[in-house]
Amino acid sequence: MNDVTVGIASIGYYVPPLVHDADWIAAASGIPADVVRNKFGIHQVRRAGAGDSVSAMGVKAARDCLGGFDPAALDMVVYCGSEYKDYYLFNCAAQMAYELGATNAAVFEVHNLCSGGVWSLKVLKAMMIQDPALRHVLLISSSREGDLIDYQDTQSRFMFNFGDGAAAALLERGCERNVIMESAMIVDGRFAKSVSLPSVGCEAFTMGDAPTPIDRHLRVSDAAQMKHDLDPITFDNFVAAIGSAARRSGFEAIDFLASIFMKRSILAELLSRFGLTEANTHILEEYGHCQSADCFIALARGEAAGALKPGDRAVLVSAGTGYTWAATAVRWGSPQG
Repeated sequence: MNDVTVGIASIGYYVPPLVHDADWIAAASGIPADVVRNKFGIHQVRRAGAGDSVSAMGVKAARDCLGGFDPAALDMVVYCGSEYKDYYLFNCAAQMAYELGATNAAVFEVHNLCSGGVWSLKVLKAMMIQDPALRHVLLISSSREGDLIDYQDTQSRFMFNFGDGAAAALLERGCERNVIMESAMIVDGRFAKSVSLPSVGCEAFTMGDAPTPIDRHLRVSDAAQMKHDLDPITFDNFVAAIGSAARRSGFEAIDFLASIFMKRSILAELLSRFGLTEANTHILEEYGHCQSADCFIALARGEAAGALKPGDRAVLVSAGTGYTWAATAVRWGSPQG
């Protein structure tokens, strides 16, 4: 059983056509456009429109991923996207499976904020190796957290890069292409309460309290303290997570980095740590940060552009508020290259 592989048979994605560029964000926030573009690294983000619910975008990405594959042959549909979904306490995986016609699939959800997609590959690989009945599993990430940003709140400006969109990956047991290797995660729970939607949840809905208006925006509890504590460690944690996943996978080097959205200068420095350049990644400047869909979009766009090639040793890396830094290695292409 240890020799069983799990590979990524296909990837699909969907991003809404509506664009909010740096000038739009500048007008909404009062921050100069050159600061948004150059200091924040935001060129444009995609914004969901009418009909672009979280589940609807996920279904569109899934259909792009599946192509001619019969959804009835799926053994499981897993949602790993934003916790901000169509409804509060809502089974998004079940809804998407129903819309797709995945009539024989079990469903469940994985939530780990923006590192959920990268870590789900580890979870599902282990499940599929252990259970021969799990032959085809569809992993879907979707996010429209752009709804949750208050552009007048300067403490939340690090979230101005949030864009809307979805991605899906079809995982296949015994697949020898795009084989999922090993993963690594670093966690610092000091930041667990740093970012939240504080008006929703049991801490807000205390039994017996009078109803209060719901503030639908994400809030930062203490932006200065978070920056003070996070800045000295986050880059090194990215490096450590990537390096650990690569070493565990037997990679002596890395050929392609599929990264969460980050500004070009920081990504360039991260690439350089592993002897890479911008030719070894796909920068998501035309999409923004689509939560845990980022890395899958980067893989798909990187392959389409010729940057990700058969035989490449790829690493997906992401980070989620909480705070987690996660990486998963993938040996791209077939064993023959």
